Amino acid sequence: MRRALAKPHPRVVGVDDGAFGRRDTFAPIAAVVVSAPAYVEAVRRARVRVDGTDGTDVVVGLVRATGVGAGLRALLIDGAVVGGFNVLDLDRLHAELGVPVVALTWRPPDFARIHAALRSWFGGDAERRWRLLRAHRLFRVPTGEAPILAAAVGCRTKDAVEIVRRTTVRGFWPEPLRLAHLVASSGAGSSGTGGEGIKERRAVGRSGL
Repeated sequence: MRRALAKPHPRVVGVDDGAFGRRDTFAPIAAVVVSAPAYVEAVRRARVRVDGTDGTDVVVGLVRATGVGAGLRALLIDGAVVGGFNVLDLDRLHAELGVPVVALTWRPPDFARIHAALRSWFGGDAERRWRLLRAHRLFRVPTGEAPILAAAVGCRTKDAVEIVRRTTVRGFWPEPLRLAHLVASSGAGSSGTGGEGIKERRAVGRSGL
């Protein structure tokens, strides 16, 4: 990772979901490959089942579909969930894609509330989802504004911080994630929801990691 970060324009892919309606079965998701800090090289879209279990497989397929292959240096994800509570397996993403994975959130997660929500809505699968959410410790990433929180797999904390710094153009949020959310949300309101788009299905706030 240190050698990759020494390059002038390391390739980083950002993955985020977009807005979806309360009655939607699927949520949009996008991957954007950026040559740091902001040169866009590839964009791909897909969909993930809301509150489902296909998130990790969808993200792996989406990143591979960008075609960047061995040139990719890191994967950035907005939180460890997509499409509501479709929880991602960060370790499997790292193992299958062969690059460091950094999941970011701008709001400290209310883990007690999240755990209670999982137990209420997912029955026997609640603890599996909970273990994935808590598999990696959170650490602070300093920015020019309020610090954000991250969990990382496959790289050191300081390397994760450097990835965020190298891919942030304005404010505190990395450009690959900002663009991925815009791309994923570009079709919001077109599925019969009357424009009512929500990022999270459940009323527990931004669940983050």
